[in-house]
Amino acid sequence: MDEQQQYSETSRPAAPASQRGSQPSSGGGPAGGPGSAPDPAKRHRGRNIALIVAALVILGVVLWRWHPWGGPSSGANAAAGASGANSGRAGRGGAGALANMAQPVHVATATQGEMPVVLTALGTVTPLANVTVLPQLSGTLQDVFFKEGQMVKKGDVLAQIDPRPYQISLENAQGTLARDQALLQTARLDLKRYQTLLAQDSIASQQVDTQASLVKQYEGTVKSDQANIDTYKLDLVYARITAPVSGRVGLRQVDPGNYVTPSLANGIVVITQLQPISVIFTTSEDNLQQILQQTQTGAKLSVTAYDRSNTTSLEGGTLETLDNQIDTTTGTVKLRAVFQNPNNLLFPNQFVNTRLLVDTIKDAVIVPTTAVLNGSMGQFVYVVKPDNTVTVRPVKAGPVDGERTSIKSGVQAGERVVIDGSDRLKEGAKITIPADKPRGASGARGASGAVGASGGHGHHGKHAAQASQ
Repeated sequence: MDEQQQYSETSRPAAPASQRGSQPSSGGGPAGGPGSAPDPAKRHRGRNIALIVAALVILGVVLWRWHPWGGPSSGANAAAGASGANSGRAGRGGAGALANMAQPVHVATATQGEMPVVLTALGTVTPLANVTVLPQLSGTLQDVFFKEGQMVKKGDVLAQIDPRPYQISLENAQGTLARDQALLQTARLDLKRYQTLLAQDSIASQQVDTQASLVKQYEGTVKSDQANIDTYKLDLVYARITAPVSGRVGLRQVDPGNYVTPSLANGIVVITQLQPISVIFTTSEDNLQQILQQTQTGAKLSVTAYDRSNTTSLEGGTLETLDNQIDTTTGTVKLRAVFQNPNNLLFPNQFVNTRLLVDTIKDAVIVPTTAVLNGSMGQFVYVVKPDNTVTVRPVKAGPVDGERTSIKSGVQAGERVVIDGSDRLKEGAKITIPADKPRGASGARGASGAVGASGGHGHHGKHAAQASQ
């Protein structure tokens, strides 16, 4: 019996140290013998691990089927590959299939028509006249006859300076003139008598010459008196301050009752001419020649002013003149355009976007601006072939007018070009056009094409998954 027990102990694998330490040292047979039951803690821990693994597997399947990188079509293809029904179908959802799939795009047809050559620039609204009204003589400001912001016409009375000192000076000058005129008249009569006596040889010629000089002296005095009278009359005119130009008055700078002088710093008010008004803008010296070619023939170039967002047209006018030199620091030249501004939509010092119409190209090939792309080969477009494939066509673009671009060479009128969705295209790529989708929906082949174009591949992938299962 002792030998049999010793043999069983030597043939049994050694238990872990932790288990050996936990075995009882006395009583009963050896622990872990053939008849002993498994530990309940081990069974509970194994069951938990199995549940966690199963939950992770289920979560992975759900994420693979519904997450964007594992769409229904990918799940269907994976299921089909796992079933082994057709090993070639497993790669249908890969990168190669996406590259060969027809890409949905939007297209437009190249047209033929007139293309305006327009130069755009940022300009500043500048009044043709901006006058600070200053008093031309000193005095007390009695009355102000304008309201702030009022539109006035040239010659309207704006203010009145106290005229009484100048009226008194005028009357004094008139009295002096009357006295000097009487003296002149007396001197002329004496000269006439002296000349008669000289003819009778009854008086010396020296006395006649002296009297003639006295007459000339009085004539000069009378002219001086008349000039003084004219000066004081002009002062009375200046005492009534009138508008030198037509326009809009600004804020009043001086209140009635103040003593004003010609050296007044800010003047009485500022008048700004609004009708007509001008816009000064700049253009590159490279555009100078084509502008001069038009203006030297007497043509009036059209200019349109837009708001800051460059969407709303404010006023239309004509190019008035160019500056006489180019700014060497910027390489630009200033231009002035004149606008009638009947609705006062252009306001002084306002920033506007100007569009100068230089010329109009006849029978130009025009495509949307979004169709013209830039690459290492230069500018190019994707031209749609009759078999719904695209080809890369290098082009030479002409003038651009907002959303339209003229093509000098590379595209003919009537050809279709891609205007949206070109980022997924290459030479010879297949495309689908949203307008063509209903026509391709009939038939199995058309259905598969519609699936690739409209995003319906989810249903197709679901059907494939069900078939593989």
